[in-house]
Amino acid sequence: MSSPEVPTRGPARPLPYVISGILIAIAIVVPLIVPIYARSEPTLAGIPFFYWYQMLWVLIDAGLLWICYGLISREDRRRRAAVRGPEVDE
Repeated sequence: MSSPEVPTRGPARPLPYVISGILIAIAIVVPLIVPIYARSEPTLAGIPFFYWYQMLWVLIDAGLLWICYGLISREDRRRRAAVRGPEVDE
Protein backbone atom coordinates (compact mmCIF):
# COMPACT_ATOMS: atom_id res chain seq x y z
CA MET A 1 0.00 0.00 0.00
CA SER A 2 1.40 3.39 -0.89
CA SER A 3 1.41 6.38 1.40
CA PRO A 4 -0.93 9.27 0.59
CA GLU A 5 0.67 12.06 -1.38
CA VAL A 6 1.62 14.93 0.88
CA PRO A 7 2.06 18.29 -0.87
CA THR A 8 5.48 19.90 -0.53
CA ARG A 9 4.31 23.37 -1.56
CA GLY A 10 1.25 25.48 -1.03
CA PRO A 11 -0.78 27.15 -3.77
CA ALA A 12 1.10 29.46 -6.13
CA ARG A 13 0.37 33.14 -6.63
CA PRO A 14 0.62 34.00 -10.33
CA LEU A 15 2.00 37.55 -9.98
CA PRO A 16 5.71 36.66 -9.39
CA TYR A 17 5.64 34.30 -12.36
CA VAL A 18 3.94 36.86 -14.62
CA ILE A 19 6.44 39.57 -13.65
CA SER A 20 9.34 37.18 -14.24
CA GLY A 21 7.95 36.19 -17.62
CA ILE A 22 7.60 39.82 -18.68
CA LEU A 23 11.15 40.65 -17.57
CA ILE A 24 12.57 37.64 -19.41
CA ALA A 25 10.57 38.55 -22.52
CA ILE A 26 12.02 42.07 -22.39
CA ALA A 27 15.53 40.62 -22.04
CA ILE A 28 15.00 38.48 -25.14
CA VAL A 29 12.95 40.71 -27.42
CA VAL A 30 14.59 44.14 -27.08
CA PRO A 31 18.06 43.00 -28.27
CA LEU A 32 16.37 41.39 -31.28
CA ILE A 33 15.05 44.75 -32.52
CA VAL A 34 18.07 45.50 -34.68
CA PRO A 35 16.91 48.86 -36.12
CA ILE A 36 17.31 50.35 -32.63
CA TYR A 37 21.06 49.87 -32.67
CA ALA A 38 22.05 49.37 -36.32
CA ARG A 39 24.35 52.41 -36.43
CA SER A 40 27.89 53.32 -35.51
CA GLU A 41 27.35 56.63 -33.71
CA PRO A 42 27.68 57.50 -30.86
CA THR A 43 30.93 55.80 -30.02
CA LEU A 44 32.07 54.92 -26.51
CA ALA A 45 35.86 54.85 -26.07
CA GLY A 46 36.19 54.28 -29.81
CA ILE A 47 33.71 51.38 -29.82
CA PRO A 48 30.78 51.83 -32.24
CA PHE A 49 27.27 51.99 -30.77
CA PHE A 50 26.34 48.70 -32.46
CA TYR A 51 28.79 46.79 -30.26
CA TRP A 52 28.62 48.56 -26.91
CA TYR A 53 24.80 48.59 -26.95
CA GLN A 54 24.78 44.82 -27.27
CA MET A 55 27.33 44.44 -24.47
CA LEU A 56 25.25 46.76 -22.30
CA TRP A 57 22.31 44.38 -22.77
CA VAL A 58 24.43 41.53 -21.42
CA LEU A 59 24.65 43.44 -18.12
CA ILE A 60 20.99 44.48 -18.22
CA ASP A 61 19.93 40.87 -18.89
CA ALA A 62 22.01 39.67 -15.95
CA GLY A 63 20.26 42.21 -13.71
CA LEU A 64 16.81 41.24 -14.99
CA LEU A 65 17.48 37.55 -14.46
CA TRP A 66 18.75 38.28 -10.93
CA ILE A 67 15.45 40.03 -10.18
CA CYS A 68 13.49 37.09 -11.63
CA TYR A 69 15.49 34.62 -9.55
CA GLY A 70 14.76 36.63 -6.40
CA LEU A 71 11.03 36.79 -7.15
CA ILE A 72 10.72 33.07 -7.87
CA SER A 73 12.90 32.07 -4.89
CA ARG A 74 10.83 34.21 -2.52
CA GLU A 75 7.61 32.69 -3.90
CA ASP A 76 9.01 29.17 -3.50
CA ARG A 77 9.98 29.85 0.13
CA ARG A 78 6.49 31.22 0.79
CA ARG A 79 4.86 28.17 -0.77
CA ARG A 80 7.03 25.77 1.24
CA ALA A 81 6.29 27.67 4.46
CA ALA A 82 2.57 27.45 3.74
CA VAL A 83 2.76 23.65 3.93
CA ARG A 84 5.10 23.48 6.95
CA GLY A 85 3.19 26.06 8.92
CA PRO A 86 4.68 28.82 11.05
CA GLU A 87 8.08 27.93 12.45
CA VAL A 88 8.79 28.91 16.03
CA ASP A 89 12.26 30.20 16.88
CA GLU A 90 13.44 29.43 20.38
